Amino acid sequence: MENYPITISLNKEVHHFEVGEYAHHEDGKCKFRVYKNGKHVASFTPDIHDFLQICQNPGSLPEEILHELADKIEAHHPHGINDDLEN
Repeated sequence: MENYPITISLNKEVHHFEVGEYAHHEDGKCKFRVYKNGKHVASFTPDIHDFLQICQNPGSLPEEILHELADKIEAHHPHGINDDLEN
């Protein structure tokens, strides 16, 4: 699957990210990696209810941005995050 862009506006600042999804997700590995300017800044993994949990935050992003990222990634997968792998 190709990476896709996500834009977040927070406190009059616009942040541009790129999200990569790893279809061969394994336990203990993050399924979604988030990049900013080509640098890995965060990773997320779905829980059993298809809600994303923060897996890594090497870019030290503020929690508010991490939550917005999770919400937008979840919205990008209307049939469920784990269901997309089965289709």
